Amino acid sequence: MIRCIAIDDEPLALRQIVSYIEKTPFLVLENQFESALQAISYLEENEVDLMFVDINMPDLSGMDFVKSLNNPPKVIFTTAYSEYAIEGFKVDAIDYLLKPIGYSDFLKAAVKAKDRIDPKVEVNTEIQSNDKFLFIKSEYKILRINLSDIKYIEGMREYLRIHLQSEKPIMTLMSMKKMEEFLSSDHFMRVHRSYIVNLDKISTVERNRIVFDKNVYIPISEQYKSKFQKFLDDNFLV
Repeated sequence: MIRCIAIDDEPLALRQIVSYIEKTPFLVLENQFESALQAISYLEENEVDLMFVDINMPDLSGMDFVKSLNNPPKVIFTTAYSEYAIEGFKVDAIDYLLKPIGYSDFLKAAVKAKDRIDPKVEVNTEIQSNDKFLFIKSEYKILRINLSDIKYIEGMREYLRIHLQSEKPIMTLMSMKKMEEFLSSDHFMRVHRSYIVNLDKISTVERNRIVFDKNVYIPISEQYKSKFQKFLDDNFLV
């Protein structure tokens, strides 16, 4: 886990960064500050791996704050002013996030930080499963998911988005390969590099696509086409 602090003199901006940190499975929020001066005192007594620092702050700017530290943690700058980007990279900043910050941009920067801080450390993404349900880690919590509620699973780089029958999708840090190994092949099948589908939920197939909810189309790639066709043939009534 990567230990983080967040520093921003704007309460709303600080709250957003804090919520993003808490939402990201491999980040742990150690503390938050509304000024760089408060953070200096904290860092004298505590070690962290990563800082999210606003550049334009009163009393002491984020840039001057980082330069003042003898052995600073890795830093990702956040600011509303794009002209600071070049200066930020001069202090070996991992990334530079321009406000307003979306979670997708935040996540890309966080993954980059994880790779820089220790690329050999694998993030703990434990999954426990049986034939009826599984437990996964998501947004700092352990969630139970009934297998019968899963419609399909979407791969997003290092993350999976699990689409459920009646709830909003759930994000978890895990590979498609690992999820595929845990799911029963009797009920789940990988039909594309980025998709695993619940075979029990399929109602319509058209033009090499599986249709969910009338407007969600899951492509069937050439790599998995013959396997999926066998499933259809085995269950086809003529």
